[in-house]
Amino acid sequence: MQRTSFAGMDCPIARSLDALGEWWSLLILRDAFLGLARFDDFQQSLGIAPNMLTRRLKRLTEAGLLERHAYSQRPLRHEYRLTAAGRDVFPVLAALGAWGGRHATGGKVLVQVAGRADGQPMDPVLVDRRSGTPITPETAEFRLGPDARPAYRDRLAGILDRRNSRDGNVPA
Repeated sequence: MQRTSFAGMDCPIARSLDALGEWWSLLILRDAFLGLARFDDFQQSLGIAPNMLTRRLKRLTEAGLLERHAYSQRPLRHEYRLTAAGRDVFPVLAALGAWGGRHATGGKVLVQVAGRADGQPMDPVLVDRRSGTPITPETAEFRLGPDARPAYRDRLAGILDRRNSRDGNVPA
């Protein structure tokens, strides 16, 4: 089945899913944060078919999340290192792991984020860099950015109009 690309959409979530949306990709990035870098190590850790791993590594490299570096010339072998953009995925994985720990493991603590300095468990929360306010559905909402195209503006305005009329809210 041919995968649908979200690269042309205005929504940053859709564009992020274009690079990260396949579950294998997130698991590869998780393993990269654990220190894996070589094809054989990823394959052994994940139990993923070689052809599928090749495709996922290529996609993550094309998306600018991993870089290939030769570590052997004969035979030519590469390792995959996180880029700055790849390292920026860490809070996403930490939040996903925390959510999974609360909602997908039956209450069992299987893996946790811990402070490097003190080893103490951490509870990831997304906060606004400017104000320090936690970002939750009660404190934040999605709004159009200044660069959104007219078609996306119309689409989102329609969604918000339906929500407001359903909830009895009047937009300010």
